[in-house]
Amino acid sequence: MLYKIAHIIRDKFSWLWDIIEYLNSFLFNIRYGKKLENVDFKNIPEGYEVTPINAIETKRMVEFFACQPEDAFKFFHPHGFDEKSIKKLQKSKAFLAYILVQDQNIVGYIFLRCFFNGKCFRGKMVDFQHRGKGVGKILGSIANEIAFGIGLKMFATVSPDNIASFASTKAVNEIRIIKRMPNGDYFIEELPKSE
Repeated sequence: MLYKIAHIIRDKFSWLWDIIEYLNSFLFNIRYGKKLENVDFKNIPEGYEVTPINAIETKRMVEFFACQPEDAFKFFHPHGFDEKSIKKLQKSKAFLAYILVQDQNIVGYIFLRCFFNGKCFRGKMVDFQHRGKGVGKILGSIANEIAFGIGLKMFATVSPDNIASFASTKAVNEIRIIKRMPNGDYFIEELPKSE
């Protein structure tokens, strides 16, 4: 129900959505801003770099999304991919997004859309030229280090048809299926993997 209301507000009352986003960003930063300073990406394989989205030129992010084939967006449409949308995300303190770079090239994108109540929603995209090379697992590890490192509960929606995404998620997390969405996707909670 809350999910439905949020989409109605976002789609029909964008001015109200902007106010809600601003307040959430402000409150999230008060509650978690200091904790974020202590996040350390220690499980990144050699040859890769992690960079926050706000440290990347907006144009470069727009080009990354524009270079992806149409099938990359079949299961991934969490926000706009134009310059205005990316700039807005780069300014938000509650939208924690990072890119994974290898040899100066963006090979993956991970984000946590966070809420001041201690929950976050995770999304990721692997560059089409780097699929099947373990990039999805690295992105999942980055999300884990952030979310679990600062004490957030992490959620996502995953299509059962998106086999690669489901597999990379299961490789780094325990999954608890909360419910099946009307479109067939699973709404899941991602939990730390038990040793």
